[in-house]
Amino acid sequence: MDLDQGLRGRLVRAGVELLREQGTAALSLRETARRAGVSHGAPRRWFPTHLSLLSAIAREGFADLAGRIDTALAAAPPQPRARVAALARVYIDFAAAERGMFELMFRHDLLQSGYLGLREAGLPLFRLLVGLVAECRPEAPRAEVAAGALWAALHGMAELRNWGSMQLATGASDPAPFLDAILTAHLGENA
Repeated sequence: MDLDQGLRGRLVRAGVELLREQGTAALSLRETARRAGVSHGAPRRWFPTHLSLLSAIAREGFADLAGRIDTALAAAPPQPRARVAALARVYIDFAAAERGMFELMFRHDLLQSGYLGLREAGLPLFRLLVGLVAECRPEAPRAEVAAGALWAALHGMAELRNWGSMQLATGASDPAPFLDAILTAHLGENA
């Protein structure tokens, strides 16, 4: 690895650490450079804009989430619904454990910016979900639509849980019954 690639990686790692410790509001080029131990102008070589730095950090989030899902699926039972449930649990748990990263990964301005192909970074996970939904519901004409609706429900549940709204409204803090209800609603009882 050449020195410049090492610096780029160091800046991204510093940004990830900063995000975990202080949230998205703390992610500036200047503070990331300070954390990485370089001059405040150094990040501009790799990240000409703030959005480009945020996109690189968000890509790390997608890679982390994909790795966690791969690990969970390797340990999950082979039945398609059990595999969807494992993926869904990881998604919900990731959203709770990595709140700042989760928020950053799905920021509209970053996804629209096109920096570093961020929008495409999450597509393999969605394709995985589509494949699993198709296995659960082989009769469904468009697995993409069913998977999109399932993802929307999971994402909404994750956000409501993170905001405290779900617990406030229902009195429940355990996401398991809600997760099961979402899977039943989108995959049926016996999928």
